[in-house]
Amino acid sequence: MFGSGSSTGHDNSGVIPVRFVWPYGGGEVSIFGTFTRWIDLLPMSLVEGSPNVFQIVVSLVPGLHQFKFRVDGQWRVDDQLSFVDGPYGVVNTVVLTRDPPQILNSETPGRSNMELDDVSVCPDIELLKAELVTLLVRTFQEVIQGISATELEVSRHRISAFLSTHTAYELLPESGKVIALDVTLPVKQAFHILYEQGIPMAPLWDFCKGQFVGVLTALDFILILRELGTHGSNLTEEELETHTISAWKEGKMHLNRQIDGSGRAYSKHLIHAGPYDSMKDVSLKILQNSVSTVPIIHSASQDGSFPQLLHLASLSGILKCICRYFRHSAGSLPVLQQPICSIPLGTWVPKIGEPNRRPLAMLRPNASLGAALSLLAQANVSSIPIVNDNDSLLDVYSRSDITALAKDKAYAQIHLDEISIHQALQLGQNANSSNAFYNGQRCQMCLRTDSLHKVMERLANPGVRRLLIVEAGSKRVEGVISLSDVFRFLLGI
Repeated sequence: MFGSGSSTGHDNSGVIPVRFVWPYGGGEVSIFGTFTRWIDLLPMSLVEGSPNVFQIVVSLVPGLHQFKFRVDGQWRVDDQLSFVDGPYGVVNTVVLTRDPPQILNSETPGRSNMELDDVSVCPDIELLKAELVTLLVRTFQEVIQGISATELEVSRHRISAFLSTHTAYELLPESGKVIALDVTLPVKQAFHILYEQGIPMAPLWDFCKGQFVGVLTALDFILILRELGTHGSNLTEEELETHTISAWKEGKMHLNRQIDGSGRAYSKHLIHAGPYDSMKDVSLKILQNSVSTVPIIHSASQDGSFPQLLHLASLSGILKCICRYFRHSAGSLPVLQQPICSIPLGTWVPKIGEPNRRPLAMLRPNASLGAALSLLAQANVSSIPIVNDNDSLLDVYSRSDITALAKDKAYAQIHLDEISIHQALQLGQNANSSNAFYNGQRCQMCLRTDSLHKVMERLANPGVRRLLIVEAGSKRVEGVISLSDVFRFLLGI
């Protein structure tokens, strides 16, 4: 029996008991579908007195549902029901509504023989006492053909209005700490601090200037390791000891060859916001400057002296506020109910023969760590799916994983081109064995049939910056959706 709660991703309120029937015999019969996230198989039981008929009652919410049967180890569909060639092969489809009870079958005038009633085969008295529903069979394309341009603009306007009228001050937690690093610290010491504190980045404080002047991120360490690797076969502790944060930032300016219109090298200024800036302004600063966080800094003086670092604002925290605000009025945002495969969102693996589609960066576990770091730096991505020969997801290597090399000073003992991603990930998992992030939560996934609202709820969780879109069952990577993807779509930019 299909359980309630987390299995469906919905509350029990408004659910409808539906009986699924497989009348074609078999030894062991199960069913799975969108209502089990295409993961859990629900065993079906024989109907008493009918040796070839299997059934199961599942509590579902109104809406579109897709499903398949598994009979004696083989995937099957009932060709007497509506079926489509969907994202998971040929699947049966039904739509639940709360119309007055009807019994649909092939003899119903005006109905095709592709329609089904959940009690039309071997009806049960107890089941008939339950709430009857109409199963209107529609194709997957008919149901998710998309919302109108007007509905999309209404959704975007309401989200934009919320972000414009709420400030960064509301992002501040009731309690917490923000770690900043002095620019005179050696890079090696900063490396260890980030690792020990379990943080991927930290703002930089210049005591001489009395200002916050930048941010040190995991990408800095990726660039450092790659740069040092070009000057010798070993990454020694002494080499890292000679680099202060300020010296590295000065060298990075020339390393990146950031050139303005006059042909002169320039350094980026710190991107920050004040506590009374709107959430929309903070979001736009993050998106337009391609940064992951924006420090929220407050100064009581007009000249900006004696600044106070209050918080590190991120798209994840802003998205959490959006989800909380619209939690009980999601119906006012029609776009949130759309499956992610029906809207222009994220980066998808190109189909064969599909032109002008940006490829999705993926690597095999035996690829070198050097190759992974080069891809992270050059492709301007924050993580890389690690897949097998069938492109099925095995793990993820992210920029923040580089801090695991601080454990036992591993960075001073490795050769980037000789250690594999698999070995590097093992270092990280051993170093963070007590961290829940490394205990089954590294690979945050979703399905192409998941609604935008469900995707937003997951991305609003702390530490989650992207979801990998996978095929049910095989876990073949189909695409990736990041926080910035969601915000660019919601804001229409």
